[in-house]
Amino acid sequence: MRVRTLIFGLLAAGVLGSQPVLAQHQRQVRHYNRQGRPFYTGPLRGTLGGGTALYNGDLGNRPGDNFLGPALSLGVLYRLTPHLHLGGEFSFVKLGARDQAPERGLAFVSTNGLGTVLFRFDLLPDQSVFASSTTDSPTFQVFVQGGAGLLLYSPESYRGTERATDNTSFLAPERNDYPALAGVAPVGGGLGVRLTEQLRANIEGNYYFTTTDQLDDVSNQRLGGASASNDGFGTVLLKLEYSLR
Repeated sequence: MRVRTLIFGLLAAGVLGSQPVLAQHQRQVRHYNRQGRPFYTGPLRGTLGGGTALYNGDLGNRPGDNFLGPALSLGVLYRLTPHLHLGGEFSFVKLGARDQAPERGLAFVSTNGLGTVLFRFDLLPDQSVFASSTTDSPTFQVFVQGGAGLLLYSPESYRGTERATDNTSFLAPERNDYPALAGVAPVGGGLGVRLTEQLRANIEGNYYFTTTDQLDDVSNQRLGGASASNDGFGTVLLKLEYSLR
């Protein structure tokens, strides 16, 4: 009985003792760079961001003409190489602006949801990802990023120079299938700060090229052929990254 108890005790201790090692291997996968130096991918990081958005389209692109609205994002990020990350995000963006041409007197508001896949490239080296390193990740990091995704947009246009209210009379929409779907291609960059080994804070800016000229419900059809370019928008966000390991 004592022998059996001792054997079970040793097995239990071995299993419990191996938990951190198993967790680490499940969290990170070992690879080698071009110099043969081993590094670990991962870990998976959750991201949460908040800020505002700026419109660029047929009505103009001046910041002072924008009705600034919220921009929110929720996503994940995973390290593929010492410099490259792959991420995915779901975002909510509220846009609005007045016409920069007073004689036209147009304005719009738009509620938008989008999903994007991004590649992020860190410009500064991070020695902490290498297997033999005992250093912390850098306090500051500069990065650039780009990707692609889909945008679900639902604009309403009206005549006026102020933000829309419950009493605003909107114009007939240019198309009858809002909310409509368009493609987006975000590009941008930012600056990150390490707060703890698991938590980082980033300030980032992105510009979203779109495949639609009706993000503002004002195309060359409503403007009489004044513009044939697609609309776009930018975001400025404060984003937190937290390691999920």
